[in-house]
Amino acid sequence: MVKVEIAIEVTHATPNAQAVLRLTLPAGAQVADALAQSAVRAAFGDQVCEQAKVGIFSKLVERDQVLRDGDRVELYRPLIADPKVARRKRALKKAVKKLGG
Repeated sequence: MVKVEIAIEVTHATPNAQAVLRLTLPAGAQVADALAQSAVRAAFGDQVCEQAKVGIFSKLVERDQVLRDGDRVELYRPLIADPKVARRKRALKKAVKKLGG
């Protein structure tokens, strides 16, 4: 039996707030459809929905990706700092502290 509707979640988080929104969409719906139907736009603004990278279960996807029942669409914030650079800075601080500086 072919499903006519699928149940998905749309999630987004900022340092101060998070949202997990459950939606029912027609089978064949795309990521862009989920974003348009969700309240993320109202909660976090148009800019978040238009500029954020999106993924399904931590894997980056395009907005034309077809959704499957149970998918979790995630909107990602841009990184503030390069993780490698941040780690080097922490390691350097720790080394300086260890040497008594």
